[in-house]
Amino acid sequence: MGANVIKSGGGGGGSRRGRRRSRAQPMADINITPFVDVMLVLLIIFMVAAPLMTVGIPVELPQTAASALPADEEEPLTVTVTAEGGLMIQTTEVAEGELITRLQAIAAERSGNRIYLRADGANAWNRVAEVMGALNAGGFSNIGLVTDVGGPDFGAGAPQALPSGG
Repeated sequence: MGANVIKSGGGGGGSRRGRRRSRAQPMADINITPFVDVMLVLLIIFMVAAPLMTVGIPVELPQTAASALPADEEEPLTVTVTAEGGLMIQTTEVAEGELITRLQAIAAERSGNRIYLRADGANAWNRVAEVMGALNAGGFSNIGLVTDVGGPDFGAGAPQALPSGG
């Protein structure tokens, strides 16, 4: 990325009388083509890799109007309740009797006590509450329920009518 040199003046073999000898002047233009190429490649890589970073268990999450939780420093720990009622820690299937034992072992290795619970919308609330109790017994008291956006806002987005002061 050196500066190019533009030579000015003087044609071929003509008379040099009356002309001053000019020096080569540095060219101040920067070639941004390689920079743009690298940025486009990085953009494509991130566009392809971003969808692959989510947990790959297909569940139909309930939709709510809640906002997202702030991100942690650690990789988020996720427990999933499938539509059939099965339990999974990250992508590993776990029997009900082993859930608390495995969670206690994981909690001993982690610095935080936040865990995310993904439950298919076909599950009864009773099943979700049972799993939340198991998460608490396993050492995770900060439980975040994972939902999809776009659910009913129950009037939160509608303007509030002011009472008349009559």
